[in-house]
Amino acid sequence: MKKHYTSSNDIRSQFLEYFHEHGHEIVPSSSLVPGNDPTLLFTNAGMVQFKDVFLGLEARPYTRATSSQRCVRAGGKHNDLERVGYTARHHTFFEMLGNFSFGDYFKRDAIRFAWEFLVNKLGLPPQKLWVTVYEDDKEAEEIWLKEIKIDPARFSRCGEHDNFWSMGPTGPCGPCTEIFYDHGPDIAGGPPGSAEADGDRYIEIWNLVFMQYDRAADGTLTPLPKPSVDTGMGLERISAVMQGVHNNYDTDLFQPLIKTVAQLSGINLPEAFAQQARLPEIFSLRVIADHIRSCSFLITDGVTPSNEGRGYVLRRIIRRALRHGSKLGLTGPFFHALVQPLTDLMGHAYPELVKAQSQVEKVLRQEEEQFSTTLSQGLKLFEQVVNELQTDIIPGETVFKLYDTYGFPADLTADIARERNLMIDYDGFEAAMSKQRERSRQASQFTTEYTVAQEAQQPTEFTGHKNLLAENIPDTGKILALYRDGKFVETLNAGEKGSIVLDRTPFYAESGGQVGDQGVLRIHHQSIFKVLDTIKQAHTHLHLGKLEKGSLRIGDEVIAEVDAKRRAATVLNHTATHLLHMVLKQVLGEHAIQKGSLVEPERLRFDFSHSAPLTTEELRKIEQRVNDEIRANHAGVVRVSSPEEAIASGAVALFGEKYGSKVRVVHFGPSVELCGGTHADHTGDIGIFKISAETGIAAGIRRIEAVTGDAALRHIEKREDEYKQKLSQSEERIHALEKDIQQLKDKLASLFSRDLALQAQDLDGMKILATVVEGLDGKALRNAMDHLKQTLGSAVIVLATVKENKVGVVGGITPDLTDKLNAKEIVGMVAAQIGGKGGGRADLAEAGGNKPEALEKALQSVYTWVNERIKH
Repeated sequence: MKKHYTSSNDIRSQFLEYFHEHGHEIVPSSSLVPGNDPTLLFTNAGMVQFKDVFLGLEARPYTRATSSQRCVRAGGKHNDLERVGYTARHHTFFEMLGNFSFGDYFKRDAIRFAWEFLVNKLGLPPQKLWVTVYEDDKEAEEIWLKEIKIDPARFSRCGEHDNFWSMGPTGPCGPCTEIFYDHGPDIAGGPPGSAEADGDRYIEIWNLVFMQYDRAADGTLTPLPKPSVDTGMGLERISAVMQGVHNNYDTDLFQPLIKTVAQLSGINLPEAFAQQARLPEIFSLRVIADHIRSCSFLITDGVTPSNEGRGYVLRRIIRRALRHGSKLGLTGPFFHALVQPLTDLMGHAYPELVKAQSQVEKVLRQEEEQFSTTLSQGLKLFEQVVNELQTDIIPGETVFKLYDTYGFPADLTADIARERNLMIDYDGFEAAMSKQRERSRQASQFTTEYTVAQEAQQPTEFTGHKNLLAENIPDTGKILALYRDGKFVETLNAGEKGSIVLDRTPFYAESGGQVGDQGVLRIHHQSIFKVLDTIKQAHTHLHLGKLEKGSLRIGDEVIAEVDAKRRAATVLNHTATHLLHMVLKQVLGEHAIQKGSLVEPERLRFDFSHSAPLTTEELRKIEQRVNDEIRANHAGVVRVSSPEEAIASGAVALFGEKYGSKVRVVHFGPSVELCGGTHADHTGDIGIFKISAETGIAAGIRRIEAVTGDAALRHIEKREDEYKQKLSQSEERIHALEKDIQQLKDKLASLFSRDLALQAQDLDGMKILATVVEGLDGKALRNAMDHLKQTLGSAVIVLATVKENKVGVVGGITPDLTDKLNAKEIVGMVAAQIGGKGGGRADLAEAGGNKPEALEKALQSVYTWVNERIKH
């Protein structure tokens, strides 16, 4: 057996060198931000950078490759964030060792490479390894059993859920074979494929995927002309194996970081590990050690903290680490100080981390300073609320206050709440957010001081349907009137609020549901009037706002600059209301006519006549059809006619509008409406339409709220995050219920043991019991065994259970008899009769079998067997 390379750096190097020696190109790790792959938030597996190669869309100058790929799973489909630090093997950042064949070698070589590397290179004992294959993959099974000659007793056949991999619902797929490491009988859990497979004794260390089929939409599997291999072995897991530990956080990949955090927080690690009450400190140390890895590499790969997308995930991870630092007493900036030890640890393998070190430290420190000033105040508020709670739900208003005042994302509050076995009111949080948005909208309007008792003015010429700053030529207008405090004035001076009337303007005045424009009126750089709203009185446009610089007089020529970005977002929503109105009539009927609307940059609101709440299917159909019209990319066509002619030609007249002798008729494909508002050039400009709410506002009147473009994407991402949070909470509730069930099973085992003790036979002062117990799993059987040993005193006990035609057997001998009898031998004798094998210690052993029909006779033989051994 060759020398063990226990260092994680050595393992990484040995892996890459081994496969390079066997003709593999060593390919550097790709970025954590996937290139040209909108389906992934982050690179989450070693095969990501080779995805197009496997799909046949890209050719490489090599057919064999190997890599150590950095991966992040902290958002999107793969998100283990809440479990990080609390389990032995969940991480936001990990390294995946992999070897790949692109139509070159296949199963035989892939299996041989894996076995040779683990056994010959790393020196792992074959008897500590367990192999699984897909149940229908006879080829892989024969390679393992006949060529590699692994012990059949350490081999399992598993179903599609465990041992079949696919890139998606359709496309490349195939069976896989997995290699597990047995951490020993001192750790609970059975081998893969067994009823106890969820335990921690057998840990998967390597997955070999054989991509040999192309799955069609109907499920048909067609053999690929060039089958390929994709493998993955987590460096953290194999390092734990090679370093003789069971927890990844006890490896050299994490320990230097954990020790650094412990030193910064004044924690004595040996004492903390020795005291059960200090487990929360250990968890926090692990969270911080994990999070500095993901944060540093994300920043290295160009991700910066923000409130959206990848940047939001990064910010979440940073703030979670800072919160755990606070729990350890680290109130000042500390997180950025971990970049140096991380660079010392991983800089050799990833030189890009060394180059980016100063930038990483700078970004992290800025985030710390921004958040740490409010963290302690936010936690105080949280504690105060918890102390006053009458239920286990934190009110949505409190969650909103933590977010609005202290910068706590709702999921961070949920994370803190989870530690206290509390939940948060997501619906209440959303309601508070909606109120804030409404207050913000109303704050942009004006109080009575802007109301104008207007004298008659000539109509304002509106030039803004096409001209905002057309061809870089500013739109200009002459000041016809100035008002301050509702009164006509000759001059406005700096600092004064007022309203301005121009002879012509590109600013749209609020009407038809579309909000008024904002922007600036100025005389070059001398005088600047900030327009906060534009309203209409009669045929005159009033620009409401504040003069921020200089002075303005009646007769001055001003340059009119509309906030183009705000207008652009508004016109998308306005055009979307036209499409929505048309689709509502198609889906619900001609009675669904407009009863009011509001079109803002952030959202649209549409009221219509309908007597019943819309069903989920109706909402889905409406949303789909509006998006169909958007993708059709209809061009906006405007013609001017009389109202009568327009309506006669099929145009829809909008609710509450007053029409003059000439009207604008706006066409977007099949949508035709009378409208004086501003619109997109093409429906495709809208991008995407998403309904955010549907409610009733009066008898027979329903309201749809929706978002488009970037706002729609943000809405979808936010909902996805919320669903994930709810799913996580549901999983935790399920876990809690499972614990309750297990406790009930334990109590049941105790009750069973009392009844079973009465069935024991006496042999010269010792008790013998061999019987079937129904309804208990393996763990419950072992608990029953412990109770029986205490109850019976000196005893030989064999308990069996049958589930789905599989037999489970537990045998136990009290300590005073182990010099005469051996539980392993007794269980082995029973297992031989029921078609299985057993193993264990002299005082406790277990077995399984697949012949339940032979169980009764096998149990009866226990009495004879014990009797003979005692007499001899």
